[in-house]
Amino acid sequence: MSFNTFGRVFRFTTWGESHGPALGATVDGCPPGIELDEAFIQQFLDRRKPGTSRFTTQRKEPDQVRILSGVFEGRTTGTPIQLMIENTDQRSKDYGDIAQAYRPGHADIAYQLKYGIRDYRGGGRSSARETAARVAAGGVAQAVLRDLLPDLQIIGYMVQMGTLHLDRSRFDAGQIGQNPFFLPDAAAVPEWESYLDGIRKAQNSVGAAIEVLVRHCPPGLGAPIYAKLDTDLAAAMMSINAVKGVEIGEGMGAAALTGTENADEIRMGNDGPRFLSNHAGGILGGISTGQDIVVRFSVKPTSSILTPRQTINSKGDEIDLITKGRHDPCVGIRAVPIAEAMAACVILDHLMLDRAQTGGNRGEIG
Repeated sequence: MSFNTFGRVFRFTTWGESHGPALGATVDGCPPGIELDEAFIQQFLDRRKPGTSRFTTQRKEPDQVRILSGVFEGRTTGTPIQLMIENTDQRSKDYGDIAQAYRPGHADIAYQLKYGIRDYRGGGRSSARETAARVAAGGVAQAVLRDLLPDLQIIGYMVQMGTLHLDRSRFDAGQIGQNPFFLPDAAAVPEWESYLDGIRKAQNSVGAAIEVLVRHCPPGLGAPIYAKLDTDLAAAMMSINAVKGVEIGEGMGAAALTGTENADEIRMGNDGPRFLSNHAGGILGGISTGQDIVVRFSVKPTSSILTPRQTINSKGDEIDLITKGRHDPCVGIRAVPIAEAMAACVILDHLMLDRAQTGGNRGEIG
């Protein structure tokens, strides 16, 4: 299977399957001399790992990362960084019923039609388990960004789960890490818990929407036409399992606006141009403006549910299928740290591309 590598200058290749002995990432293009150890990467993996609450899969994986190469005496060497995470709690027997059947809404049938073979144990490479490797790679990117752009902040949070929406008037970033939903509103947590408990007990699943905010990103990242920053951010988010739609700034909502409403008017501030609004989501012409970058995406409901669904098996027989095993009732919850990792990789990649082309110099206004 090809196309397992992401990025241009800062690149990572993920490997491994959901029920194999291990999975991981090979990170290439990391600058030398960056302070990095396993503990730094582990903090990001701990936010993504399964079994942290009753609202995620109960598969118990410590997701303990090991650095096998590319770091010497606590600093990166500029050579490939090999990261490995062992699988320790596989229960492949749970997937015996789908060895010859295809879960509706899942990649099972698409993999079979393309390759003629698939790893039915947890979905193999189509499993969200692969994203642990991305988060590890994102941890490396975060370490580099910490040195190169110390003021940069990448903040992910949920803005919707099923019919529930974030009340932005109560937005409190300090609450994001204090509840199982990465929800920036403490008052809404009990309602979200009750809602997802009902979905879970009904043997069902539900979709979600996640937003990623990149603060203090310098202007000038991205390039016209085929290397737009928003193009690569959208591709990064769309590559995450179960994502079905991505928006930048107003996104699809821009279709309902007029030109006078949508235009982000500009005045001159003490430190340069000052935008009076941010409908563009911090990116114009594919290039960052220095405003907050706002990316939003939707995640479909988990395909593996205990409610019978109509499907076919490998013989073409029409059957009803119940998917046993341990699955997230809302896979969008754990998409938050994955999205942050992908955003970090994109921002770092574009920062390095920009420095290669412009030397980091900026056009002056005023």
